[in-house]
Amino acid sequence: MEDWDQSKADATADMRLNQVHPSGGAGGTSDLTASPTRKRAAAKAIETHLEPETARDGRHTESSMNAAAKEFGAKDGEGWQTSVALKKALEAWERQAKGLVHRLTNEKGQLREVAGRFDSTEGGTAEQLSRMKSGIDGL
Repeated sequence: MEDWDQSKADATADMRLNQVHPSGGAGGTSDLTASPTRKRAAAKAIETHLEPETARDGRHTESSMNAAAKEFGAKDGEGWQTSVALKKALEAWERQAKGLVHRLTNEKGQLREVAGRFDSTEGGTAEQLSRMKSGIDGL
């Protein structure tokens, strides 16, 4: 029974919720911050690099895949199944590349929207706090 009591005590000690982990948190930083500036910078990086480069790279494959499909295609009435498979693979690639660009566009918009909301919320809170009167204001 003593082993059970010790195991229970050890488990309870590991599960305390009223203390901060000795390292300042459970592996993360000890403060919670939001940076509208960093969110806008991430959105700009998506817009200037990730979106155009992903779209370009998605299209880049098209010419080489079409050339390969043509080489395996029918020349004397019969072609290889590889030609058909390459065409299907290219269609799937194009759908995925377009989907990725679409997702990047959405992420960019959401980052900008959240940055704007943080700015307006922070500004509104600052305005409300500046209008508050303290009991020591007149002293």
